[in-house]
Amino acid sequence: MTKKTDKSNWGSNTVLAHAGNNPQDYFGFVNPPVVHASTVLFPDSATMAGRNQKYTYAIHGTPTSDALSEAVDALEGSAGTIIVPSGLAAVTIPLLAFLKTGDHMLMVDSVYHPTRRFCDTLLRDIGIEVTYYDPLIGADIKSLIQTNTRVVFTESPGSNTFEIQDIPAISEVAHDHGAVVMMDNTWATPLYFKALDFGVDISIHAATKYPGGHSDVMLGLVSANAQNLARLKDTQMLLGVCGSPDDSYQILRGLRTMGVRLEQHRKSALEIAQALNGMPGVARVLHPALPDFPGHALWKRDFKGSSGLFSIVLDGGPDQEKWVEKAHAFLDALEIFGLGYSWGGYESLAVHAHLDDRTIAKKPSEGPVMRLQIGLEDGADLLNDLQSALAAANEIA
Repeated sequence: MTKKTDKSNWGSNTVLAHAGNNPQDYFGFVNPPVVHASTVLFPDSATMAGRNQKYTYAIHGTPTSDALSEAVDALEGSAGTIIVPSGLAAVTIPLLAFLKTGDHMLMVDSVYHPTRRFCDTLLRDIGIEVTYYDPLIGADIKSLIQTNTRVVFTESPGSNTFEIQDIPAISEVAHDHGAVVMMDNTWATPLYFKALDFGVDISIHAATKYPGGHSDVMLGLVSANAQNLARLKDTQMLLGVCGSPDDSYQILRGLRTMGVRLEQHRKSALEIAQALNGMPGVARVLHPALPDFPGHALWKRDFKGSSGLFSIVLDGGPDQEKWVEKAHAFLDALEIFGLGYSWGGYESLAVHAHLDDRTIAKKPSEGPVMRLQIGLEDGADLLNDLQSALAAANEIA
C-alpha cells in the first residue's frame, strides 16, 4: 500500500532526513545507490531513437544525481537543480547561460572574489559590460539599470564584510526591467534564507561548504524557478559540466545532518561574536545577527538564522604599515583555528581578508579584517584561542 503523506508542513530537519530518496525504490535500503556510469543501454532501437526512457546518458542524470537534486528542490522550493563540480562553477554557468556579447550585468561590489575575477576577465573579454553596485543600494538600483541589463547578481550577506542586501526590493526592480536575479546564498543555505521566496530566480550554493560539512568534497548547486530552468539546463549540457556520482552522494549524505550542524555553528558563532564585541583590540564585529550591525534590521526581517561565518576588524592603530604585521601575529598565535581558505566544515578557520579589489563598498578603515569560520569545537575553547590571538596582535605597537 502506498502511503500518502502531506509533506508541506514538515520541519527543515525532517525534510533533510527524508528528501530525495524513497527506500522502496531500492529494495528498502535507506540510502540511494552511487551509480557509476557513462553509457545507458536501451531495450530496442525505437526507444533509442526517441530517447524514450528516463535515463539516456550519465551526464543528463543518474539516480544518484536525481536524489540530490530532488532533495535540494525540496529545500529551495525550486523547479529544478543542476549539479556542477564546484561552487565557482555554480556561479559561472548561470552567468554564461543568461548573458551574451553586448549585454550588461549589475554585480554587487561585496561579491566573492573569484566571481569578480570571472567578471573582470572572461565576461569582459567576450563583450559583456559589468557594473558594480553598492550592496546597500536597495530599490535605488533602478538608477543603474540599462536597456541591455540582463542579470542582477546578489550575494547576501556580502563576502567578508557581511552587508545585508534588500533582496525583495532589488528583485522587484530587476523584474520590472526584464532582468534575471541571481543570488549566491551559500552563507545562509535555504534553511535560513529561502531565496526564491524573496524574488530570486536562480539560487546558487557552494555545496562544498555547509551541505558537505567535512572539508572533503567540492560541488556546486544551482536551483532555478520554472521560468528559467530550461535555459540553465541547456547551458549546462552545452558546456558538458556535471558533478560526479561520488561527490553527489557525499553532499546528499551531508545534507542529512546539515540542520543540526548549522545550528551548532550558529550558536557558537553568535556567542563568540557577542563576546568579542567591544573586546580590547577589536574595533568592530561584522556579524548580521548583532543588534548594532548596520544591516541587522534587514537580516532580522528576512533571515531565519545566521551561520558560522563572520569577521572582526582589528584595531590597527594609526600606522597602516603595521596592519599586516598585526594580522599575521593574530593568525600565527592561533592553535585551534586552522589557517585555510573555504569554510563550512567541522573545523574552525581564520584568514586575513583582502578587500583592495572593491570599488564601491570600501573596506573598513579601522584595521585589518579577519574572517572567522566557527566550527564544531567547544565555543569556550575557541574564544580562549581568539583571546590569545588578540593579545599577540595587541603587542604590535
